Amino acid sequence: MDAEQLKRLERKETAHIADILSQFNKKHADLLAFDSFHTDNQWHDLWLAIFGILDDATLQSVHAQCLNTVRILTRDEFSLQTHFVEQELGTLLSLARINASSNEDGAQPQLDDAQAEVIAEALKCLCNLVYQSADCRRQCLRQYSLDVLVKRLGTASSTRYPCTLEYYDMKLLFLLTALEPTARTRLQIDLNGLTYMTKWLDDKLADSATAASEEQLNIICELLKVMFTVTSAPDKSPNEYEIQSLHLTGVLRELLLRFGRLSTERERAVVTHAINLLTNISDSCLTELTLKCSSADTGAQSAQSAVASGTTEPQPASKCCALCFEKRNVRSLAVLLDYLRGGLAQQEAEASSHELLSPVLTVLVKCARSDRTMRHYLRKEILPPLKDVSKRPEIGNELRNHLCRFLTLPAMILRDLAAELLFILCKEDVGRMIKYTGYGNAAGLFAKRGVLDCRRIEGAEYSSDSEDSDTEEYKQQQQSFNPVLGCVEQAKRNPLEGMSEEQKEYEALQLVNLLEKLRKDGIVQPALIDKDGKPQPLEHILQLQEELPQQQLEQKRKT
Repeated sequence: MDAEQLKRLERKETAHIADILSQFNKKHADLLAFDSFHTDNQWHDLWLAIFGILDDATLQSVHAQCLNTVRILTRDEFSLQTHFVEQELGTLLSLARINASSNEDGAQPQLDDAQAEVIAEALKCLCNLVYQSADCRRQCLRQYSLDVLVKRLGTASSTRYPCTLEYYDMKLLFLLTALEPTARTRLQIDLNGLTYMTKWLDDKLADSATAASEEQLNIICELLKVMFTVTSAPDKSPNEYEIQSLHLTGVLRELLLRFGRLSTERERAVVTHAINLLTNISDSCLTELTLKCSSADTGAQSAQSAVASGTTEPQPASKCCALCFEKRNVRSLAVLLDYLRGGLAQQEAEASSHELLSPVLTVLVKCARSDRTMRHYLRKEILPPLKDVSKRPEIGNELRNHLCRFLTLPAMILRDLAAELLFILCKEDVGRMIKYTGYGNAAGLFAKRGVLDCRRIEGAEYSSDSEDSDTEEYKQQQQSFNPVLGCVEQAKRNPLEGMSEEQKEYEALQLVNLLEKLRKDGIVQPALIDKDGKPQPLEHILQLQEELPQQQLEQKRKT
C-alpha cells in the first residue's frame, strides 16, 4: 500500500476506501511475512487508519472489509508484541458483541446477513489476537467475553443463530480455554460451562431428522475440543464432576452411534475428538457407553409368564439390536474397534505416527478395566479362542496381531497401552497372556510387573465365570506349542547331534565367552529373576550356571 492510499484511509475518503481495501486484501490474502511492513512504521499506521474507520458508525458498509484487513495484520506477532492494542481489542470485542455491555443485554437479537458477516470477521480477528498474545487473552476475560460466549452457547439452540458464528464462537472459546488456565477454571466452576456444552451437544444430536451438515460437524469438533481442555484438569468436587461425566458419557455414546459409520473425513474427525474426550472421563462413568437391551427385560417377563402359566420353558427373547451382548447394546464399543482398525490400516499405509492410536487404546483399556461386560466383549473381538497357531502371534492383520506387534515397539506409550489392554483381557493371567502373545513378546510387560517367573499376580480381582476354553484345533497342536514364540514350532534337527562330549564342551565355552564379551561391551546385560519376579543384573555370565539348578527346582515346585 503506497503512502497516498494510506492517507486516503486516514482521511476516511468514502469514495476510495472500498477499492483500496479490496486491492490490499486480495494481494495479501496469504501473507505471513511482514518484514516490509516494519519499515517507516507502516503496520502501525495502517492499523490505526483501519480502526479509525471501524470506530465510525457512518462507515458500517465497509466494516467487513476493514476487519478482513485487520485479520491479515493480526498474523504479525512481532507488531502485536511491540504495539499497545488494548483499545483496538475493545473495538473488536464490541463488533463481535462479546464485551461487557453485551453481557448485560438480554436475548440475542435476530441478525441480518451484513451484521452476521461483521461479527464473523471480528471473531476471526479475535482468534488471531488470542492465539498470538497473552495480554489479549487476559483482556478478553476482563471484558467478560467468556461469559457472553457461554450465554450465546446456551441460547443458540433456541434462537436462529448462524452456523458460521457458532463455529467461530467455539473456536475462540477453545483458544481461550486451551491457552489460559484461568479461563478453564472460570468456565468450569463459575459459569458451569460443561453443563451448557453437554446440553448443547445433546440438543444437536436429538435433532436426527436431517443429516448433519459439514458446518455442523465442524462446530461439534470445536465444541469437543473445548470440552477436552476443560475436563483435562477438573476443578470440581469428585461427586459433582462424576454426575456431569455420567451425563456427558451418555451424550458421547449417542454421538458415536450417530457418526460411527466413519463414512466421511468429518465424521471420522468428530469420532476422533469424542475419543479424545473419553480419555478424560473417569473409569466408573464409562459403563454409560453401553445400554441395557430391551430384550433383557422382555426375557425376564417371558420367564415369569412361563412359570405363572405352567409352561415348561419360556420362549427365548429376540435380540433388540444387532449388537446385543450379555444383555447390553455394545455398538459404541464396536465403533471404537472399527476406528482402531481404520487407524491401524492408515498407520501402516502412510507410516503415520503411532501416537495417533494412543487415545482409542486408552479408552479401550479403561473400558476393559471398569466393566465385566465390556471386557468380555472386547476379549471376544480382540482375543477370540485360538484355532490356527501355526504362525507367530505378531504375524497377520487381526487386532491381536497388530497389538502383539506393538509389544516390541520402541514407542513406549503405544507399547505400554497395547500390553495393558491385552493383559487385562487375559484377566492378568500370565499363562493366558503367553498363550495369546508368546512369552518373548510379553517379556517387557512381565519384567515391569514382576512376573517373569510366571507367578500369579496377587490382588487381581476378576470374575471366574468366563474361564478360558481351548478349541479342539488348539488342543490338537498344544503339545507342539512353543510358549516363547507363541506358536507351533516345527521339529528341528538337534544341532548337538553327532558331536562328541569334548566338542559340546568346547562350543559351550565359546558361547560363554561370546556372551561375556557382549556383556562387557554393554550390548547385552544378562540377568536372573529375583524373588520379586524382576530381572537382576549379573556380575559375570557364569552366575547363570550357578543359579540354574535352584531355578529349575523352584519352577518344578510351581508346576
